[in-house]
Amino acid sequence: MPDLMSSSQVTRRRLLQTGSLASLAFGNAQLLRARAATRATNPAVRDTSVILIWLTGGLSHIETYDPKPNAPSEYRGDFHPIASKVPGINLSQLLPQHAAIADRFSLLRSLTHGYAGHDGAHKRVLTGRIPKTPTGFVNDAPGVGSIVGKLREHGPPGVLPFTSGQRADTNVDAYSQGSAYLGKSYAPFLVLGDPSKQDWSVPNLAILPEVTPRLRDRRSLLVQFDQMRHQLDHTGVMDASDRFQEQAFSLLTSDRARRAFDLTQEDDAVRQRYGMGPYGQQALLARRLIEAGTSFANVVMEHPGTPTPPARNVVYNWDCHAVNCHVFDDARWRVPHFDQAVSALITDLYDRGMDRDVLLIVTGEFGHTPRISYQKGTNTKITQPGRDHWPGVYSALVSGGGLRTGQVVGSSNQLGERPHERPLSPDDIWATAYRHLGISTDHTFPNLSGRPMPILPQGQPIRELL
Repeated sequence: MPDLMSSSQVTRRRLLQTGSLASLAFGNAQLLRARAATRATNPAVRDTSVILIWLTGGLSHIETYDPKPNAPSEYRGDFHPIASKVPGINLSQLLPQHAAIADRFSLLRSLTHGYAGHDGAHKRVLTGRIPKTPTGFVNDAPGVGSIVGKLREHGPPGVLPFTSGQRADTNVDAYSQGSAYLGKSYAPFLVLGDPSKQDWSVPNLAILPEVTPRLRDRRSLLVQFDQMRHQLDHTGVMDASDRFQEQAFSLLTSDRARRAFDLTQEDDAVRQRYGMGPYGQQALLARRLIEAGTSFANVVMEHPGTPTPPARNVVYNWDCHAVNCHVFDDARWRVPHFDQAVSALITDLYDRGMDRDVLLIVTGEFGHTPRISYQKGTNTKITQPGRDHWPGVYSALVSGGGLRTGQVVGSSNQLGERPHERPLSPDDIWATAYRHLGISTDHTFPNLSGRPMPILPQGQPIRELL
């Protein structure tokens, strides 16, 4: 039998690539076992899933979902509101495609929490817990996606339960998506890079030619992975040896994931409708992964992919401090791509009949200051307007999931500084998402000290959406 560990056949780098697939397969063996146990007690649960569009840096609510036309000029900014398809729901002029389908989503305009730093806010929002340490992006509690990946009550074998699309130079901790005490088996499968580029591929699925024939021989594969066990397994996840392990290997021996990642299989008109930049193709890829069985697809939208304007007055992500960018010029450049991608995804989910089973959540870690500030830009070297971090109130969009749409839940005050009606927390969003997924928030997991930790200590499903 060929020796997979032979240095003459496989370089160390190639072995590590194969090893990442091995870890993924064995992690899925545990997931499949848990799914089978819960499916036996609740066989009627729908095949539901979540797409999270994560706007790292924080979405400025006043430039998008919560314009303030009657506020003084130092608050309201450059843009005026436009009417939407739903009477009474107005959006920024930068979101005309959102406005045309406002009956297919709801806006949450009264979200709030107490963490003004990117790191603490990432952890606060993405885990649904108060972080032990507000600094640093490494989770001390598992992210919601990791919990979903472990607790899904159903789902076919051979899929990627939790994926995260983000730029190529990042890792699982860059956006506080770590699995903490759940173990590395439940970290997201990272979909790195820009899927709008012609040469884009997913490194962890690019199985090498000399390895592929042996991966398709399951009996050989079991022996080869046993040989790799001591060198690759540092977490104890390679202890599965029953039929669930066999199912997990279907990740390596079937084309399910590979087809999902192949955007060339989409009709060109569909790809164009989403937009051919990173935002659009990331959103399209999320839909394809959900169709392939993913339970939680995270999409980190940062740079829109178009050339930086000559004035260099824009920023990489959504963090619109004056030192980073001219907030209004950045919005004029960035938001139209966001408008196209999100509205295309919503329309596509509805047109494909996926709107009941797929819940879409669009948000960032906080909003930005209602009052405009002025500083010299790092790149422009001139004084320009910006908005700083503001967790006091911010907005999110939710669509699908069989929820009520065409409404606004909560409101901010006249200046967009704080909740005016119906304050909401990130926990309420996740309570709603867990309900959609059929996951009880009473469930607990032991932390590293063995103490049972509830997956969501606080928060209630948002009743107006139900």
